[in-house]
This record gives sequence, C-alpha cells and structure tokens, in this order.
Amino acid sequence: MMNAKIMTRVSALAVVGALLAGCATEQGTNTAVGTGVGAGTGAALGAIFGGGKGAAIGAGVGAAVGGVTGYNWQNIKNKLGGATKGTGTQITEQPDGSLKLNIPSSVTFDTNSYAIKPSFAPVLSQVAQTLNQNPEVVAQVVGHTDSTGQPAYNQTLSVNRAQSVAQQLATDGVAPQRLSATGMGANQPIADNNTETGRAQNRRVEIYLRATAQHAQ
Repeated sequence: MMNAKIMTRVSALAVVGALLAGCATEQGTNTAVGTGVGAGTGAALGAIFGGGKGAAIGAGVGAAVGGVTGYNWQNIKNKLGGATKGTGTQITEQPDGSLKLNIPSSVTFDTNSYAIKPSFAPVLSQVAQTLNQNPEVVAQVVGHTDSTGQPAYNQTLSVNRAQSVAQQLATDGVAPQRLSATGMGANQPIADNNTETGRAQNRRVEIYLRATAQHAQ
C-alpha cells in the first residue's frame, strides 16, 4: 500500500514536470533572464503531499527556490506605484530577483484585526490585476506585527492577516495555487520596537512578487 502511494506521487511529479516543461509563453514587455523550478512546481508538490493548504504553502516554496533573476519589473512597478501612491507603500526590487511591496499598517488593518480596511482594497485590486495580466508571476504574502503582546497571539494575527490578503487576491481572480501566505509575528522587525514610530513600521504586510518562467522577447 505504501509503495503504491509512493509510486502515485512519483507519477504525479512526472506529470507536473511534463506540464511545466511546456508552459512557457511569450511576454514581450517583461523579459526574464534565467530560469528556476518555479511556483507551479512548488504548488504541485504541496497539493500532492499536503492537500489544498499544502498547495498554497508549496507555491511559496517553489517561488522562493525557482524565481528568476534579471526580470524586468519596470511596467509592474509603474502600475503598482500609481495604485499605491499616497499609502506609504514601498516597492523595491530584492537581491533574489523578487519585487517587494511593503505596505504599512495604517493602510492594511485596524489594531488587533485581520479584516482588510477599505483603504487597502484598491491596492490589492491592482496587485490582483497585475498578477492576472502576468501569468508567470506569483505572490507570497508575509504578515508582520510589532512586539507588543504575547508572541503566540502575534504569530496567529500575522498568519490571519497574510491569509486575508491571499484570500482577497483569490477573490479578485488570482488562481489560489499562485498564492502563499506566511505569518512571521514579531520575529522580523525592521525598526526599533521600543518606540511607537518603530512599532508602526514593524506592523506591516509584505507582498513578494516572483517571476517563475523564462519569457522570450
């Protein structure tokens, strides 16, 4: 019985590999230089080994491992920059080839809440539209809190907030297998938690966009 399950999973992986080998499409304005296994592989692995929730986790794993470097983010940065203007959102290219949106708590969620604020919805709508227009891009959502309160509570809150964002993107039409949600609690501060200004910076949602396939110009 165990051998049969293993063989089923191996066969499924072979099918996944075959599908991904033929999925490259042409994307004239966003040329990627370099390739990786991609989020599709990660999502498939998650689905095979962990069901629906595993698929979401797997997508993030695949994106982190397989994201390409040298991707041309300029058009996407321009679109998202317009949608996030005035929100305090920072959009930066990362050394691993991803594009990070750092969205402050003043836009995203009320205190102790994981219900998306009305001011956050237009930003997510534009992110979803961008993802739908660029099928080679996947998104990893990471929630963060400040150090106020119990660590276990902060961890749960950060996970719930990340999941709320991913669910909203899915509601806006993004395929769930292209999304992952992770909560870091207060474990990755970017400012001093001993000041109110620092705590406000630490309460944030980050969305990492990663390209996962090579596209010829």
